[in-house]
Amino acid sequence: MVLILFIIIALLIGFIFFQYKEKRNLTSNIAYTHQKLQMIVQENTIEKVLAHTEHKELMQLLNMINELLVEKQKVLVTHTRLEESMRKMLSNVSHDLKTPLTVILGYIEMLEIDHSINEEERRQLLLKLHTKTNEVLKIIHTFFDLAKIEAGDQHYPLSKVNINEICRKNILTFYDMVTAMNMDIKIDIPEAPLYAFGNEEAIDRALNNLLSNALTYGAEGKIIGLALRNDEAYIYIDIWDKGKGIDEYHVDRVFERTYTMEDSRNKSFQGSGLGLTITKRLLEIMGGSIQLSSIPYEKTVFTATLKRITY
Repeated sequence: MVLILFIIIALLIGFIFFQYKEKRNLTSNIAYTHQKLQMIVQENTIEKVLAHTEHKELMQLLNMINELLVEKQKVLVTHTRLEESMRKMLSNVSHDLKTPLTVILGYIEMLEIDHSINEEERRQLLLKLHTKTNEVLKIIHTFFDLAKIEAGDQHYPLSKVNINEICRKNILTFYDMVTAMNMDIKIDIPEAPLYAFGNEEAIDRALNNLLSNALTYGAEGKIIGLALRNDEAYIYIDIWDKGKGIDEYHVDRVFERTYTMEDSRNKSFQGSGLGLTITKRLLEIMGGSIQLSSIPYEKTVFTATLKRITY
């Protein structure tokens, strides 16, 4: 009887000691976790919380904390990139606004100070002033348009649209300009109608951007073209020219909103280097995409892709 009682007491002491040890380890791990988290937050490191424990609930908690830390790092990286991107874009827009605004101020000063200007010269200065003011407004509108598109504030309801007609309408808009520049134009639009899932306003703007781009930077090639083609799933709109083209180094980056190298084609596009970015965003909103291939002075092709509708 005494032996049994002794065994029970020994077991109870062992159990109490085990519980004490477990509690001590748990307290130690919790203290370590707290200190490690505090250090990670304060120093903004990419470390994780590692603790040796067989406590199931604590391990689950640590795994969840580490997942949150990974997500936090992703958010921080995205935020840093976005902040840098916005800073660079604001710098680019500010630079693009500075030149026309300086010219505008110069015209105003001439009108105020130089009283010898005759009526015809005054009229010409006012006309130039009007042109430059519109240029500033265009840059500002382009900047805010991109901001609204990226924020999701610009709505483009999608429906079945006739791509043949949209292409004809857009190329016709530029026909007089192409002729005035002594350039040839090649149009390849099939007779059979092709329908896409998209928004006519968004497609109009994308094509307008691409055709303007081809005229601005492909004039040396003396020809621009528009070709409409398709397969079972997609419709492809090729806008091409044979001008100076784009070096291979720039091809993958011309659609970035902050990429405005002096010799990149989107530096002057729509005045702020945002036109190709807007085109890409509009196509993506419609479930489409855009690709670029370029061999300088041979052929540069921007290909807009849209989902095809066959019913």
